[in-house]
Amino acid sequence: MQDLRSELAEILDEAEWEWLEPHVKRDVVVVVDKNLDLLDVGVAIASDNTSCVQHWIGEQLIQKPSPTQMQNWSSDRAKRFNALIVQPYVLVQELAASITP
Repeated sequence: MQDLRSELAEILDEAEWEWLEPHVKRDVVVVVDKNLDLLDVGVAIASDNTSCVQHWIGEQLIQKPSPTQMQNWSSDRAKRFNALIVQPYVLVQELAASITP
């Protein structure tokens, strides 16, 4: 399990909304709640840990982006995300807005 986590940690990256839009259109983007560890979710999905994944879905901690979220993201071109590809999904977490002085 640690090897899988290490592999996923290497491909965890920051993404802009523009880069995610094609994946949203393919309906493969999954929004991960900010209170969950993105790597934990990626490991659970990659290792078919259905009990964890089902629990998170039931608690609405992982879900498809809502139309409101997508509209907000489209209007904020500076929006950034942590993104992790776990085929066939792209897991994303919103990053806090950066405050520019």
